Amino acid sequence: MPGKLHHEQLYRGSGAIDRLARIRLTICGAGALGSHLADTLARQGFRQLRVIDHDRIEVHNVSTQLYGESDVGGAKVDVLRSLLFRSVGIEIDAVRKELTDRTVRKLLKDSDVVIDAFDNSASRKTVQDHCRSTGTPCLHVGLFADYGEVIWDDHYRVPGDGEGDICDYPLTRNLVLLTVSVAAESLIRSILEGVRQDWTITLGDFAIRPLESTVAS
Repeated sequence: MPGKLHHEQLYRGSGAIDRLARIRLTICGAGALGSHLADTLARQGFRQLRVIDHDRIEVHNVSTQLYGESDVGGAKVDVLRSLLFRSVGIEIDAVRKELTDRTVRKLLKDSDVVIDAFDNSASRKTVQDHCRSTGTPCLHVGLFADYGEVIWDDHYRVPGDGEGDICDYPLTRNLVLLTVSVAAESLIRSILEGVRQDWTITLGDFAIRPLESTVAS
């Protein structure tokens, strides 16, 4: 009987799945991007996942994040750990702590790759500074309105925060899932093929394009 990663193995090869299982991956943020990335990557063969987030699930998270209405009020990483254990059978390292300049070294230690899926510039800068100082590969994934970005740290500049509540912005689930798919594939190709690709995603014209600065460099 085929196993739970049967289709991924057919597509990428069993050796590739074994390589993904050995990667120690840390995802910073368990919101719209982070929660779906953890779920997607766990179903593609990643087995050593750490997810960092200190927030709780709110009602407005249900439409764009992995969580359901019955999860409202729970800690995001704790609910995510339970969901992934039930659905995929893996135990993630769920870290319910705030990532700051004082905690970043401990929280990101032993990571082979870091995914920055935070929604604010201060946290993104903290992740970037640490990864650059330690030489840890870092993939930044972000959203705004109908626009998404998947950028490796070599070409990434931390954007400024807009005015008002950083969590109060227009967002649709379709853009979230599209960006997550691009980010997951970019990550896997970097591990298996040694190629780091940067992308922009725009939902209005339904386009996925190589990042212009990468093409020009």
